[in-house]
Amino acid sequence: MHIAMLSPIAWRTPPRHYGPWERVVSLLTEGLVAKGIEVTLFATGDSMTKGHLHSVCKQGYEENENSDPKVMESLHISELFDRASDFDIIHNHFDFLPLTYSGLVDTPLVTTIHGFSSPRILPVYEKYNGRAFYIAISEADKADNLDYIRTIHHGIDLDAFTFNPDPQGDYLLFFGRIHPDKGAKEAIEIALRTGSRLMMAGIIQDEVYYEREVKPHLDHNGITFVGSVGPEKRDALLKGASALLHPINFNEPFGLSVIEAMACGTPVIAFNRGSMPELIRNGLNGYLVSTVEEAVDAVEKLGEINRADCRKFIEANFSVDRMVNDYIKVYEEIIEKTKREDRRPWGYYEVFADDPNHKVKRIIVYPGKRLSLQRHKRRSEHWHIIYGEGVATLDDREIILKAGDSIDIPIGSAHRMANRGTENMAFVEVQRGDYFGEDDIERLEDDFGRS
Repeated sequence: MHIAMLSPIAWRTPPRHYGPWERVVSLLTEGLVAKGIEVTLFATGDSMTKGHLHSVCKQGYEENENSDPKVMESLHISELFDRASDFDIIHNHFDFLPLTYSGLVDTPLVTTIHGFSSPRILPVYEKYNGRAFYIAISEADKADNLDYIRTIHHGIDLDAFTFNPDPQGDYLLFFGRIHPDKGAKEAIEIALRTGSRLMMAGIIQDEVYYEREVKPHLDHNGITFVGSVGPEKRDALLKGASALLHPINFNEPFGLSVIEAMACGTPVIAFNRGSMPELIRNGLNGYLVSTVEEAVDAVEKLGEINRADCRKFIEANFSVDRMVNDYIKVYEEIIEKTKREDRRPWGYYEVFADDPNHKVKRIIVYPGKRLSLQRHKRRSEHWHIIYGEGVATLDDREIILKAGDSIDIPIGSAHRMANRGTENMAFVEVQRGDYFGEDDIERLEDDFGRS
């Protein structure tokens, strides 16, 4: 199985600071590679992965003021679809735009919908409903008129979050975008009304909102803003807080900071909107509230929550291993549903001509794979290497073939092709004879149990 993973390119994968979609893509990619699945990550050139990295832009457009986001996105997405036939599945994390390419390729496309930025983008999802495979990140974020193959909650790397049974910081934490949707204003109000210190971290997404609702409160009344933070500072802030305040003003599709806080043992007080009921159990790992007043009351009840229960809940439900396994099951299901004659365990082929006296194929062999050792009674073959390096077996000989080399396979000769390189290799196979059916293949040896 070879997966093409399409990451957003606003930020690096994984992100240095902010970039929730890129963070999920990185966790999934590295988890798949750790399980022996081949993944090519399409992301920025400065991204980090143990899989194959393919990029057309050096860095995220949010980190490079000289780049044009739409140009970069167009180049990035088209680069993957130009190579679509190299993969068994394309996994899209880039919102709706890649769907518009899906009708041009045969490779199945699965799209994780990380949320709907606006109802205005739904027509694209509706057009490709039933042709692409959609994954929801929460039950709350499902659109009624779309079909989904699965709901898969995000997972996190538990080792990146330190459990703290007894925080000494004695502060509340707001961790998210400085934007009306995320409720920075409400978090400040909750802190002021409870007389609590408040630490605030995140990118400023709405400058006017920041200047009006946040900045006037900073550096007095115990309210501190530390900006966007990387993994180490994030862990320190989350584990040191008495609670995470999440007074959202929109139906949030998921909420990574919510499960990250609980992984540190930190309970969450959240407005009961969107996916929050799927992440929070009242009185166990936090409180679901509807107003600032109810949030103030919840702060007074934080002592009733056992921080160890917060951590256990995340370990049981939101590990990266669980997420990776869920996606593998989806990939296997999609491959079975879209099984194609031209796909093989070693690679795939395309038929260019199929006439009574000859047949022409282009054959792609994956790295480290080889075809079966076989012979034919009714056809000869001629192989011409297009790219890569192969090792051809012809009876008792092994012959190294590079791009531009050719070899003839007489009728009755035992033969096979192997790719011992680290990239795909391709060759054209010209068959001549009076019959080209699969039952003229006598397999003498096979790596996939077909002999």
